[in-house]
Amino acid sequence: MLLAHAGATLAMVGLIWFVQVVHYPLMGRVGRDLFPPYAKAHSRLTSRVVGPPMLLEAATAALLIPLRPDGVPLSYALLGAALLAGVWLSTALLQVPRHTALGRGFDRSEHRRLVATNWLRTALWSLRGLLVLAMLHAALG
Repeated sequence: MLLAHAGATLAMVGLIWFVQVVHYPLMGRVGRDLFPPYAKAHSRLTSRVVGPPMLLEAATAALLIPLRPDGVPLSYALLGAALLAGVWLSTALLQVPRHTALGRGFDRSEHRRLVATNWLRTALWSLRGLLVLAMLHAALG
């Protein structure tokens, strides 16, 4: 279970950095006329890529609290769950509303807010990546 959790978390760390540094900044270059269909396709296709690892990460994070491997402190599992809750809250309260607004048409200020607020998810997932490596070390150590 810890390996599945680590795989999902580390996949999301890589994805969020790609999104933050490459994908979201380039959204501003799509152009106003093409942006509404682009935004719809973006949401649909991105969900297919991020949905499975996010759901696997959430399920295994919850299971790691009662069923963590020997050597992994409860505090690691609880901290990991708290960081993941922050990711999901950020997604629901900060990024989804920006995507919804952008789905109606490109707005430079909404785009800037999307890029800016996504740094929170990037930081939280990066911390989760370090924590999951610490969990693996503790389990193997």
